Amino acid sequence: MLWGPALWALALLLLLAAPACNTGRHSPAGFRLPPGGDIERGKAAFVALGCGRCHELAGVDLPAPAGRTRPVLLLGGEVSREPGDGRLVRAIISPSGKRREGVAMPHYDERMTVRQLTDIVELLQSSYKLRPRPPDWGS
Repeated sequence: MLWGPALWALALLLLLAAPACNTGRHSPAGFRLPPGGDIERGKAAFVALGCGRCHELAGVDLPAPAGRTRPVLLLGGEVSREPGDGRLVRAIISPSGKRREGVAMPHYDERMTVRQLTDIVELLQSSYKLRPRPPDWGS
């Protein structure tokens, strides 16, 4: 059976749209944390683990640690694409070499519980806001 131009156009559209369906925090593909992360517990873990020594969260009111001397790295804010949970987990438990001079994030793979990790990721996700798309986006 030969495909007509309309069927080819539909197939191409589906192929191009498929990757967009599998992006974002709640994508059916890729890494996902179990449900139940709690923002308030995330704030408590963020403070208890000393994350505020180096980080601030956009739009989240947290106490600044006494005697902060390091440069502050702002997390959150407006983004064009929601970060996936896997990306945030990887950045927490196994930080990459992308660090500002004088700041070295410790590894938290043996310093926090899974509950703390889940709650901190929920807190981090709450600090990201999707940037509105321009009205002519996609046309």
